[in-house]
Amino acid sequence: MKKEDTVKLISSDGFEFVVDKEAAMVSQTIRNMLTSPGSFAEREHGQVTFPEISSTILEKICQYFYWHLEFASGKDREFPIEPELTLELMMAANYLHT
Repeated sequence: MKKEDTVKLISSDGFEFVVDKEAAMVSQTIRNMLTSPGSFAEREHGQVTFPEISSTILEKICQYFYWHLEFASGKDREFPIEPELTLELMMAANYLHT
């Protein structure tokens, strides 16, 4: 896989998640950061830092990106969310427009 086909997402606690660019584009916010005209650091380096999102939450978000690509188009399969992560995931999803 080529570097330009992936995106590095960095959590507030420094964990790095390398995901397929197609999966990351599920998020409207990430899509805008990576495709907007101009010389934004995110676009140039292919990485996005989330200073307010912990690694636990960002990992779950990355799982959702892949789930969305595979199952969101009509298949009846729920995305599993642990109850203790619900509030933080809702806040992150609101920010990421997922």
